[in-house]
Amino acid sequence: MASIAEVIRSHHSEIIQCWVDEATRAASARGLDQPEFRNIMPGYLASLAESRASGGDGDNQQRQHVESHVSARLRQGFHVAEVVEEFAILGRCITQTWATTPPDEQPDGHDVEQLYIELHVAMESVTNLFGKHLLEEEQTEKRYLRLLQKVASEALRLDEPSSRNRLKELLEVILEAMGARSCALLLYVPEGERLVTAASAGVGNEQLEHYATSLAPKSFPGSIVAAGEETYSLWDAMTATVEVSESLRQGGIHSLLGVRLPAHRALMGVLYVGLSDTREFTAREKQRLQTLGQHLSVHLENARLYTNLQEKVEALKTERGLREQFVNVLAHDLRGPLSSAKMGARALIQAPEKLEARRDLALRIDRNIERADQMVRDLLDANRIQAGQRLPLRLDTCDLGRIAHDVVEDLMMLHGERFVLEAEDHVRGIWSAEELRRALWNLGTNAIKYGAAGLPVTFTVTSTGAGCRVAVHNHGRTIPREEQRDIFQPFMRTGSAQRGVSKGWGLGLTLVWGCAQAHGGRVDVTSEPGAGTTFSLTLPWDARPFQQDQGGDVGTSLAASPSL
Repeated sequence: MASIAEVIRSHHSEIIQCWVDEATRAASARGLDQPEFRNIMPGYLASLAESRASGGDGDNQQRQHVESHVSARLRQGFHVAEVVEEFAILGRCITQTWATTPPDEQPDGHDVEQLYIELHVAMESVTNLFGKHLLEEEQTEKRYLRLLQKVASEALRLDEPSSRNRLKELLEVILEAMGARSCALLLYVPEGERLVTAASAGVGNEQLEHYATSLAPKSFPGSIVAAGEETYSLWDAMTATVEVSESLRQGGIHSLLGVRLPAHRALMGVLYVGLSDTREFTAREKQRLQTLGQHLSVHLENARLYTNLQEKVEALKTERGLREQFVNVLAHDLRGPLSSAKMGARALIQAPEKLEARRDLALRIDRNIERADQMVRDLLDANRIQAGQRLPLRLDTCDLGRIAHDVVEDLMMLHGERFVLEAEDHVRGIWSAEELRRALWNLGTNAIKYGAAGLPVTFTVTSTGAGCRVAVHNHGRTIPREEQRDIFQPFMRTGSAQRGVSKGWGLGLTLVWGCAQAHGGRVDVTSEPGAGTTFSLTLPWDARPFQQDQGGDVGTSLAASPSL
């Protein structure tokens, strides 16, 4: 009758081959890439035989083999049940060696029972080791998440240059947490639909700062975006067909793992890490990067919200200053016509017998009251536009060329022969002549105020097929592109306007925008060095469909800004 120890020694290679075959099939069935199966288990099997022959003296050696085996399987992404099954497979392979031998040549029952006890002890050790590892992993992950939270919270209070340094600190935390050699954060830029490196740490740090790529799957970052909720990895960046930053290859980075930020909402960016080893990432490593990426997404979103809030606070401060300035200008401008009207009224009271003077005084009072009334109407209309409401229009059939002609004549009476009108004949539509006259007057007076002195201001009226277009062009200083975006906002005046001698409320262009929007049209501005500045008002032939709903929000508000 053979002992278990003798069976293992005499059939060692046969048992190992049986175990490798069955363990490989089990791993493949679970979708695992073929791991190394001959590294530790042969030694464990030998120590099992030694333990059986010496009455348990090899137990310590067995524990060391079990611990080494579990560590290897953890790195390869095995779950606890899969490793436990490997020891069960080993037991089956051992017993198969005497399955066809006569009963009197098989190990006795007590010896077989002790074998299964030792295998059961190994399985319990596997479970305990996995539990301990997961607990340590959980504590480690919590530690890194706390560090991430701390650094990100501090970053919310920093300006842009320092924020970049804080982002690097966040990546260094992730770098350590993943045991990686390189880490980079690429943020999504809607303009151009591309990903641009916001910060990097580890290998290729400086070179990665300037790295940008499209969202196309041909690039590694683009492949991460395309993967959606799943992580995306490269086995070897050196031989990969997708585009990888050259600085990573030069730094000796082989395996890469990336995750989309965030996984479920609008794209914010991607996060990826790189290793020097050429290997597959474990399920645990993928899960950790996903968890770190989720928390980083929250912090980035908070930072973005904080930045937006700061910008709104600054905008409110600016608006408050502009309103205060506006009130001062308003008080000054209203005081002029009201004082003049008041003086005329007093003159009438003090000298009622001067019949010839009555008519002139009454006309002067009427003109000045009309001026004050127009100022108040402009202010009320600007507030209506800012609230997202359309200006109410009195619509009738109008000739846009005729309206432009009248405005040019009035402007010439005040400013001289500087105006040129180029108008097609019979540009007629259903519009509000009153609102169009005010809009063109504002554009013309702005052109005189801020254009080059002595050079002409040109009004052009043309048909466009679907409607018509009236443009006002002046030479001189251009409007910076960054100021063009907000130029139609109430109380806003460009930098050059604020520095110049011309005063104003900053409502003229707002009223132009409101006129265009109330007619269902649009206003555009182009301002280029050497070409001058042109404001263009484009209108449909019939404004009636856009005046049917006057009871509520019309959808497009000035906050959305006109098309520029």
